[in-house]
Amino acid sequence: MNYSLSPREFALLQKYIEEQSGIELGEEKAYLIESRLSGLLGDYSLGSYEELFYKAYSRKDLVFTRQVIDAITTNETFWFRDKTPWYIMEDIVLPQYIKEMQEGRRVNVRIWSCACSSGQEPYSIAMSIDSYLQKHGPGNIGLDHFQITATDLSGAVLDLAKSGKYDSVSMERGLDPVMIDRYFTREGNMWSISARIKNAVDFRQFNLKTDPIYSQTYDIIFCRNVLIYFSELAKEKVLHRIVTALEPPGALFIGASEIIKDPPRILEMDTYKDGVYFKLKG
Repeated sequence: MNYSLSPREFALLQKYIEEQSGIELGEEKAYLIESRLSGLLGDYSLGSYEELFYKAYSRKDLVFTRQVIDAITTNETFWFRDKTPWYIMEDIVLPQYIKEMQEGRRVNVRIWSCACSSGQEPYSIAMSIDSYLQKHGPGNIGLDHFQITATDLSGAVLDLAKSGKYDSVSMERGLDPVMIDRYFTREGNMWSISARIKNAVDFRQFNLKTDPIYSQTYDIIFCRNVLIYFSELAKEKVLHRIVTALEPPGALFIGASEIIKDPPRILEMDTYKDGVYFKLKG
């Protein structure tokens, strides 16, 4: 059956999706709602997108409500996305924190990957740290000194991330042969990430817009390629919430194509090798 999205239905779902996730969908994205939610209409024998809206809005079926958000969420990701954050990590951030651990001024380093999708970013973080420690790290400091928390709005992609299994197409997006040989094992048509890297990441479902920020603070926060999907108001609120979780001096990474028009005053921007990151002002 072919379903057509009316202007009224688009308006209802547009508002609902923004309220639930912070994702702003302009009228030019009506096709996205229509295409991504059409499957749910058939699966639940619903006659229209308006019926779908009221079923989700009532929150009587929380599984269905979550499926709506999962379907609409964009989960574009790949390994070691962009180059500059990894240069900054290896040349600036990690040496400083490792020095502090050596001198007894800190016990560990806490890292938050805010929108981890199917896991490529937090696993890239773990592999980057492990590779650095193998090359430069003192023997008494290991990957277990780094606590990596990875969150995402979508429960579906978190299940993929927790599995640590990836197909050949995913493996070709950003991984070089050295990393594949060191950290992955081929199992038929799939590749499994090593247990040591997999166990280094704690995955949790989290809504950046509405869920309470964890009481724990973080030394490094990756909030990359997610703010671009928010309205300006939601973007400002989410950014301020994230900054409250950053432990001084901190390091905040955003996407290479993202621009913060009015960053919180406690943040200062720094650059390195054509890359940008933010720190808390001292």
